[in-house]
Amino acid sequence: MDSADNSAALNGEEILSAPSESGTRSERIPCPDEEIWVRARCSHSSKKREEVSPPATEKLDSSSSPKKRDQLSPKRREQVEKSPRQSKAHRKVGHRHAHFLHGPSPDTHFGPKASILQNSTSMMHIQDPTSQRLTWDKPPTNVLIIKKVKDEALLEPFKELCTFLIEEKHLVVFVDKKVVDDAALAKDTSFEPIRQQLSPFREGYDELSGCIDLIICLGGDGTLLYASSLFQTSVPPVMAFHLGSLGFLTPFKFESYRTEVTNVIEGDARIILRSRLKVKVVKDLKSPERKYHVEDNGLVPQCHIDDETKKAFMHIHVLNELVVDRGTSSYLSNVDLYLDGRLITSVQGDGVIVSTPTGSTAYAAAAGASMMHPNVPAIMITPICPHSLSFRPIVVPAGMELKIMLSPDTRNVAWVSFDGRRRQEIQHTDSITVTTSCYPVPSICCHDLVYDWFDSLAECLHWNVRKKQSRFEEITDSSDTEC
Repeated sequence: MDSADNSAALNGEEILSAPSESGTRSERIPCPDEEIWVRARCSHSSKKREEVSPPATEKLDSSSSPKKRDQLSPKRREQVEKSPRQSKAHRKVGHRHAHFLHGPSPDTHFGPKASILQNSTSMMHIQDPTSQRLTWDKPPTNVLIIKKVKDEALLEPFKELCTFLIEEKHLVVFVDKKVVDDAALAKDTSFEPIRQQLSPFREGYDELSGCIDLIICLGGDGTLLYASSLFQTSVPPVMAFHLGSLGFLTPFKFESYRTEVTNVIEGDARIILRSRLKVKVVKDLKSPERKYHVEDNGLVPQCHIDDETKKAFMHIHVLNELVVDRGTSSYLSNVDLYLDGRLITSVQGDGVIVSTPTGSTAYAAAAGASMMHPNVPAIMITPICPHSLSFRPIVVPAGMELKIMLSPDTRNVAWVSFDGRRRQEIQHTDSITVTTSCYPVPSICCHDLVYDWFDSLAECLHWNVRKKQSRFEEITDSSDTEC
């Protein structure tokens, strides 16, 4: 990736674009960090543009022999003489084909003179999902284990995994300080030597972005969401074991953890890039009587306050969804939605959900949205109990900028939460800007990115699970044979 792509990615200005004129695709995960540990190793080679042969109505110019011309039928000869000469530029236009989830790579040239304007400063390439495999530039040394807190059923799996990684794989294991200080864990004297070798960290105080090579989650889907919140830029590969209640995002079974972890450390695994939303919250601090209320279900991220404009800026990346709701008020919420700076609609109801394809199977699915594969580049907008029955959930292309503000004539304030945490109040002068983040979550697949997703739909959500109809028995009616 060149310097122009890096600068655009750091500014968060990457959007989807058409393929380049050369017909090649980027073979890197769409992340601008040059020190990233993971790349998608695309097995397919770049395909050159093939020359298109002239149409079926081939031309015979004056150099063609009279004999060949005479062999044509009169009707065919008339078609050949009247067909227009194809230009050289038109004959060189080819069709590029690649195995992409959204179909063949489209041609960016339309006719002899029209094409899509190429902008190299705002590109985010779509990876070939069938060839996204994990590879390491260097062997991993630091592993972060995310364990569900205050769950005694996970103590034994946690101790087994820590012992395996430290004693057999000789890796450095990072664990949340709350887990290390757990009283039930401290009582185990046989685990004390391993416990002393754990590297504890505190959320909000210790920075993990530059030292973690691999993340292993033990628990349910909440552990993966928590791991995503710890990394607001480049995210290490995430391996999630199903030890929780739902487990839609956790495809691995802990019974075979030795084999699975060894395969991942050796670089033999498929990955799926789960896109995230980059959210920017701007709060106006000019009112001296203003008070912000924050519920105690999550930590409040640090804000940057501009002394000149008297505004507070907060940036956060979410994996599932952003939810704006009416809170405890009995009045309907009235929220204006802007898409790329243009007002598209107002939401009157209980609120609105802005989710990723990964979050389409979470709160959005309960609110009536369609379930979408995580590799589809899109942003979903789902109203919560809208006052208008014709307001259906919609899907917009990834990379578009969505802005949310309270309508001027709304009767009450609203509340916003990020992946179910950091819930806080939003007033009339505040704004929320949402777009696709250039830092996805590389989630390691158990089998492949298609089978894992459909297996989770059937196992966790019981998608299209029903009792099958019985087949017809061959019944002979005696009345049909009687004369």
